[in-house]
Amino acid sequence: MDYQFRDIENKWQQFWAKNQTYKVDNTSDKPKYYVLDMFPYPSGAGLHVGHPLGYIASDIYARFKRLHGFNVLHPMGYDSFGLPAEQYAIQTGQHPAITTVDNIATYRRQLDQIGFSFDWSREVRTSDPEYYKWTQWIFMQLFNSWYCKKLDKAQPIEKLINHFKTQGSAGVFAVCDEDINMFTAEEWTNMSEQTQQEELLKYRLTFLKESTVNWCAAMGTVLANDEVKEGLSERGGYPVEQKKMWQWSMRITAYADRLLKGLDVVDWPDPLKEMQRNWIGKSVGASIKFNVENREEIIEVFTTRADTLYGVSFVVIAPEHELVSALTTPAQKADIDDYIAKTKKKSELDRMSDIKTVSGAFTGTYALNPLNGEKIPVWIADYVLAGYGTGAVMAVPSGDQRDWLFAKQYGLPIIQILDGQKDIEKEADATKEGLYINSGIINGLTYAEAVPVLVKKLEELNAGKAKVQYRMRDAIFGRQRYWGEPVPVYFKDGLPYLIDESELPLVLPEIDKYLPTEAGDPPLGRATDWKYKGTYAYELSTMPGWAGSSWYWYRYMASPEDRKESVFAPKQAIEYWKDVDLYIGGSEHATGHLLYSRFWNKFLKDLGYVNEEEPFKKLINQGMIQGRSNFIYRVLNEDGGDTDTFVSHGLIEQYKTKALHVDVNIVENDLLDLEKFKTSRAEYGAAEFILENGKYSCGVEVEKMSKSKFNVVNPDDIIERYGADTLRLYEMFLGPLEQSKPWNTNGIEGVFKFLRKYWKLYHNDQFEFQVSDEAPTKAELKALHKIIRKVEDDVERFSFNTSVSSFMICVNELTDLKCNKRSILQDLVVVLTSYAPHITEELWTLLGNAEGTLSFAKFPEFVPAYLVEDEFAYPVSVNGKMRMNLTFPLSLEPADIERLVLENADVQKYLAGKTPKKVIVVKGRIVNIVV
Repeated sequence: MDYQFRDIENKWQQFWAKNQTYKVDNTSDKPKYYVLDMFPYPSGAGLHVGHPLGYIASDIYARFKRLHGFNVLHPMGYDSFGLPAEQYAIQTGQHPAITTVDNIATYRRQLDQIGFSFDWSREVRTSDPEYYKWTQWIFMQLFNSWYCKKLDKAQPIEKLINHFKTQGSAGVFAVCDEDINMFTAEEWTNMSEQTQQEELLKYRLTFLKESTVNWCAAMGTVLANDEVKEGLSERGGYPVEQKKMWQWSMRITAYADRLLKGLDVVDWPDPLKEMQRNWIGKSVGASIKFNVENREEIIEVFTTRADTLYGVSFVVIAPEHELVSALTTPAQKADIDDYIAKTKKKSELDRMSDIKTVSGAFTGTYALNPLNGEKIPVWIADYVLAGYGTGAVMAVPSGDQRDWLFAKQYGLPIIQILDGQKDIEKEADATKEGLYINSGIINGLTYAEAVPVLVKKLEELNAGKAKVQYRMRDAIFGRQRYWGEPVPVYFKDGLPYLIDESELPLVLPEIDKYLPTEAGDPPLGRATDWKYKGTYAYELSTMPGWAGSSWYWYRYMASPEDRKESVFAPKQAIEYWKDVDLYIGGSEHATGHLLYSRFWNKFLKDLGYVNEEEPFKKLINQGMIQGRSNFIYRVLNEDGGDTDTFVSHGLIEQYKTKALHVDVNIVENDLLDLEKFKTSRAEYGAAEFILENGKYSCGVEVEKMSKSKFNVVNPDDIIERYGADTLRLYEMFLGPLEQSKPWNTNGIEGVFKFLRKYWKLYHNDQFEFQVSDEAPTKAELKALHKIIRKVEDDVERFSFNTSVSSFMICVNELTDLKCNKRSILQDLVVVLTSYAPHITEELWTLLGNAEGTLSFAKFPEFVPAYLVEDEFAYPVSVNGKMRMNLTFPLSLEPADIERLVLENADVQKYLAGKTPKKVIVVKGRIVNIVV
C-alpha cells in the first residue's frame, strides 16, 4: 500500500491519546528532563503555520531525550486570561469564558493533529479557578512579605512586625518606600491599627502606590509599555495617555541585583540577557539634593557622574513630578499646563526612544547648586520620566546629548569644566556658547579620585550620599478589566487586607456588561452583592496578563493526583523536577514574562517553597516564520480609477496598476486560481485578466504573517494535503531554528516526496511490506551510522534543519543500494521518529515490534568503525579521459594497484593491446594511464 498518511496519522494520534503514551510520573529511576514551551494565548483565529515552529522543535528534543533514557516532562496549557476575549465579550455580550473554551478546543484539535508528545493530563488554563487560586495565593505571600537587605532575601511580614514591637524601626534594613517613618517600639505599640497598616504597606512586596500609567480610555484599562505603539493601543489603535492612578505594584526592584547575577549562570542567548541587563540598568553613583531658592522644597537627583556637578547649568524634572505644581510660578502656569497636556499623549516608550528632539517648559523657579550656591533654572521636559530614578536630572550639557540639545534649544549655558593648569589654555578659546569654570575641590583629580571626595563633601553638607540605583521600576500589577484574576483583597477604612486563605479561589463574579461603570469604576464594579463578608469592598482591578504565566511551570510538575492536595505543587515533585531544562519561546518576552518569572521564582525560593534560584536553565528563542505574500495588479483607468481588469505580474510595466494582496490559499507556485479568485469576494465576480502564456502570475513579497495581508497559512490545510509529518519536517527544513525565515508552500512538495520515498524503502514495487533479514553491507552500515551520528550531533545543537537534509541524503543512498535489510531499516525508524513520529510508529509496528513502544525505544548506538574507509573507488583515466572506477583496499601499495588495474579486462579493452608508456598511481586518489 502506498503512503496513506491520513489513515496512519489518525490511527497513531488516537492510540497515543487512548493509552496516555506520554503521561509521565514524578518518580523514576531514569534521569529527569523538563522541556517547556511558552504556552499560547488561545485566540479565535487558531494556529497559523508560524505558531508551531517552537513546539515542533521542543517536541523533537523531548522525543529524542526519551529515546536516550530520560523521564521527560513535556506539558502544554493555555495563557487564557487577556484582552482579546474581553474585547469580543464587549462587542457581542458573550462571556469571555465561553469564547476562551471554544478557542481552546480549536487549539487542542490543531495541536493534537500535529502529533505532539504532550502530557495532556497536566494541562493548565490560567483562567481556571483551580489554577488562579494559586496565583492569588502567591499574591498573598508577596503581600505578607518584605525584603531584608541584611539577609538579601524576602522574609515574612510577621518578622518585621515583631522587630517593630521590640526595637522600633531602628536596625531595619529593608527595600521599602522612601517616606518611611522612624519610631520606637513604644511608639509602634501606641499607633492605631490604621497607622500601623499604612506603615507596613511601605515595606510589603506588593503594595498600593500612586503611579504614572498608560491609560487607554476607550479600553477602560491601564496598558503595559509593550502594549502601546506610538501613543496608541497595540490592540485596536485607541489613544493612550499618561495618567496618575493608585495601582497595585510589586517590588521587583528588591531583586534587581539577584536578577542581574542570575544571568551569569543561565544558558540563554546573549542578546536576550543583554536586554534584561539594560532593562534592570544598575548604576553606581550619588544622590544629590538641590535646595530651591526661597522655598522649602528640595529636588533630589541621582547621577553616575557626581564629578560633573560643577558643570550643571539647569535642572529638569518630569512633567509628572510631584513638585511641578509647587515649583511653577503663576507667570509660567499656562505654559506648564499646556506642556503637561501634550506629554500625556505620549507613551513612556515614545519619550525614551526619541533622542533627536527635545522640548520643555520653564517653571519660573531656581534651584541652588549645593557646592557653590549658583542659581540653576528648573525646567520640565518629557525626556525625564517620573518613575525612573527620582524623576529629576541635573543637566550637564557638555556631557550629555539630550542636555546639550535642550540647552541649545532654549539658550541655556553650556559649561565646560576646567581641570586646573592642564586646561587653562581652553579658557582663552571660550565662546559665548561655552562657559568655562574651574572644577573646585576636585581640581586636578581623576574621575576615580574625584567622586569619593565629592560625595564626602556632599555628605558633610547634608546635600547627598553615595547610592546604587536601578533603571528598572517596581512592576505595576493591575488592570481595570474583567477577564483576569481577581485580587484577593478587601478594603477596610481605605486600607487593603487579605481575604482568608481558606476562601480561595476568589472567583470572578457575574456582571451585566464588560465595560467600566458609569462612575468610572472597573467592570467588577458592576457586580451586585459582591462584598467581603457582605460588608467590605473588594479590589475592583484584576491582575495583569503576566500574573498567571509567572509560575505556571511549577503547576505542570503537579500530577492530576497531586492537584487534589492543598498546595500549588507538592514538594516531592518540585524536588524531583527542580527546574526547566529547556525552554523555547519568543524573545519578545525578554523584559516581561521572563523577568517577572525569574522574580517570582526567587521569591518562592526565599520562602522555601521551591529549590532553584533560576527557573529556566537553557532558553532558546525561535525565529519567526514570516508570510510569503502574493499580489495581484488591478489596472487603473486614465483618471486613476479602478477597473475590473487584472494584469499578470510580468506585464505590469505596460499598464498603470495598483498592487493588492491576494489570499495565498488560492495561489499555487505563484499562479493565481482564476475561478477561486472570482468567487473569493463579490467585487471580483466580474474580473477580467490579462494573462502571460495563458496564466496569471502573482507578485511576491516577504512580510509578517497576518490576516490583513491575506498571507496566513492554516496548518489544517497543510496537514490535510500533505500530513503532519510533512509539516513537522518542512518547518524544521526552512532554516535554523533561531532565525526568521519566510514560509513558502511551494517547497513543501519536496519534503512530502521524501517521506513517500522513505516509505518505499520498506515496500516492494507492489507496495507490499517487505524487508530482508540478510546481513547488511558495509555501504548500508555506513549510510545508517552517518545519519545516527548526524542526528545526535544536530539535535543536541538544535540544528534541526541540517538533520532533515541528511535524512534525505540517507534515504537516497539506501534507495540506490536497494537496501531492504531489517537491521538497517529498523534503526532508521528510531532515528527519524523524533521528527516524523506517525510514519515511524506505523513502520515500527510493521517491522514486528509491539505497538506504541517506539516512543521509548533505545536510540541506536553510533559505531565509528562503520565510517572508517578501508577501500577506495579509484577513478581510472586513459590518456586523460576518465573511463571507470575500480575499488581496491586502501592498504594496497601503488605497485599492486598498477598491476591489478592493468589486469582488468575493461582496462585492457581501452589499451587495445598497447603497452602503456606511463602509469601514474596516487594512493587514495586516482590512476592515470598514458598510452
